[in-house]
Amino acid sequence: MSNLLIHSMSEFSDLILGSLRLSGARNIVEIGAEFGGMSELLADYAAAADGCLTSIDPAPRPEFIAWARTAPGVTHLAAASLDVMHALRDVDAWVIDGDHNYYTVLHELQAADALGTRDGRPLLAFLHDVCWPTARRDMYYAPDRIPAEYRHPHTFGAGTMLDRAELVSGQGFRGGTDWAMANHSGGPRNGVLTAVEDFIGDARATGRELAWAHIPAVFGLGIVFDATAPWSAEVATLVAPFHNNGLLAAMERNRLRNYMKVIEWQDRAA
Repeated sequence: MSNLLIHSMSEFSDLILGSLRLSGARNIVEIGAEFGGMSELLADYAAAADGCLTSIDPAPRPEFIAWARTAPGVTHLAAASLDVMHALRDVDAWVIDGDHNYYTVLHELQAADALGTRDGRPLLAFLHDVCWPTARRDMYYAPDRIPAEYRHPHTFGAGTMLDRAELVSGQGFRGGTDWAMANHSGGPRNGVLTAVEDFIGDARATGRELAWAHIPAVFGLGIVFDATAPWSAEVATLVAPFHNNGLLAAMERNRLRNYMKVIEWQDRAA
């Protein structure tokens, strides 16, 4: 079924790798390993830039583990991101595609920003899944790892629909036993996009100048970067045509409607 729905962050590789080149980034951290997708592209970029790739994922596919053992300049940290980020140094850019929930994403951004401030590195972060279904609804791979005050009531096996705030049991876009989704979309502290917006709002409230690009395709790509960085204007010029692009948003919604119909047909045939 996955071949009917493009979903990889690698679909944005021209924008991501182009931004990395413009910023002169060498040392990259990837949160959420994707063997056969973005991981290999980032490793190739880092090698060409005489840099390195650190990939954080507590339970990647076996193919990724085997590849990372022999790939030059690649380090795999088999841990949750928030458990190990503090030990990293001199990170030029972050590619974040891990747990898609408010608590994790907010604290990943805060940790990345703090490390950059400590090491004198301007913030450059790429975040996947800033659009439906996790823009305004938390997804939990391991709900027990989310503090209770951040964890929404959630359900495994229930699915989300494009035009409904509540989950539907046994229908819609769902993860079976692999991941749960918050029972309701919207509201405070709910979803990836909400986390990014709150992070940017908090930073700007202290006088920080952060730039933001929202690319509404393939579940959404968000780019947060320091607007005072010497390379910021060039990166902004690269990504600006895609920011909140109405045509991309319409095509994404049509794509998702078609895919939801495929799920409906498969459920009927099951």
